[in-house]
Amino acid sequence: MEYVPRIADGQLLDRLAALGAVVIEGPKACGKTATARRRAASEVLLDVDVEAMRAVAVDPRLVLDGPSPRLIDEWQRGPRVWDAVRRAVDDRSVPGQFILTGSATPNDDAARHSGAGRISVMRMRPMTLFEQGYSTGQMSLAALMSGEAPDATRSELTLRAYTERIVVGGWPQLLGAEPKVAMQFIRDYLETIVEHDIDVVSGARRDPRLVRRFLHAYAQLTAHPARLSTIVARAHGGDFESADEDAGGLTRWSAEPYLRALRRMMIVDEIEAWSPSLRSRSRLISLPKRLLVDPSLAAGLMDCSPERLLGDLNTLGFLFESLAARDLRIYAEASGGRVFHYRESSGDLEVDLVVEQADGRWAGFEVKLGGDLVDEAAAALLHLADTRVSVAPSALVVITGTEYGYRRTDGVWVLPLGCLGP
Repeated sequence: MEYVPRIADGQLLDRLAALGAVVIEGPKACGKTATARRRAASEVLLDVDVEAMRAVAVDPRLVLDGPSPRLIDEWQRGPRVWDAVRRAVDDRSVPGQFILTGSATPNDDAARHSGAGRISVMRMRPMTLFEQGYSTGQMSLAALMSGEAPDATRSELTLRAYTERIVVGGWPQLLGAEPKVAMQFIRDYLETIVEHDIDVVSGARRDPRLVRRFLHAYAQLTAHPARLSTIVARAHGGDFESADEDAGGLTRWSAEPYLRALRRMMIVDEIEAWSPSLRSRSRLISLPKRLLVDPSLAAGLMDCSPERLLGDLNTLGFLFESLAARDLRIYAEASGGRVFHYRESSGDLEVDLVVEQADGRWAGFEVKLGGDLVDEAAAALLHLADTRVSVAPSALVVITGTEYGYRRTDGVWVLPLGCLGP
């Protein structure tokens, strides 16, 4: 299959020029290896090379020999590789020596910190609409943040097209695939996680039945800042008492290892709460907004086809927010930014997504599938900027699933997701 350029390509080049090694982390099948291979001069694949794994067990330095940059794929299968790479980077004192890819973060996070100043860690996710060719990219996030955005945009994506993009997802293997084919891919992908991967990553046998229940409940709370107890209660049909008791084997305490393992596999991809410098005394919710790394996983867990989503606009709205969050995160992180959510404990004000740059610039985003809630969304954004945050925003944007993009008289942008780019 022909390689489709990724936003991560530029990030990888920049990091290779700066440090001795780069680690590309991301969920399985998001395209890490293909991206790394574009820049690697040699490679060793630890997930398929039995002899290489034996060599790692004896002396991990044995797999480091080869032209640079040398790709070490699925490095977490041989954790001793990390220290060997770190030492080799010190000894060579030349940037761009190694590219490591991994579909699970190490259990001992302290090991990764030992690579500070030597090894750069970057995150990859499935493909954005822009990378897939479905977004025009007319409205660049970078341009929005710098006040240079165009006055008007137009997207040809229909509501039906957005539902298909949600169901198919951003998996490189599914470029051009029909929803029916994609749904089978997602079922198989999730089955592998439930039956095998979660056991390997957590180092213990997990009950697949309970993992499925947990994931299904998590998917139902997509784009919500829900407590773990709320997720478990949802798995028990909304019974909060069962979240504390061993009803069927799933409790808040037994679910915690599932959540940790899913985070390490980067299947769960939560958005942290924003803590800006506030003008007011408003108390903010600190819970993360619950999201899976791609909306297709949530759709698959709920067995949603495009037709089913079109008949359930409430669920479609939350999955559309998940789609927007995935893309916005990738665009923001490409320029060193981060994405948060804002919600007050009182419920008086919430904003779906906030992009914050390292220099303190920020932009607020509300996500609305249709155009009928644009006025309400714009009011929330203006309220946040005018009464809550002491730093003026670079942009206030309502992301929609509609056709036309424009700037309102109050300064708020209305932007079709199918026009957004990096």
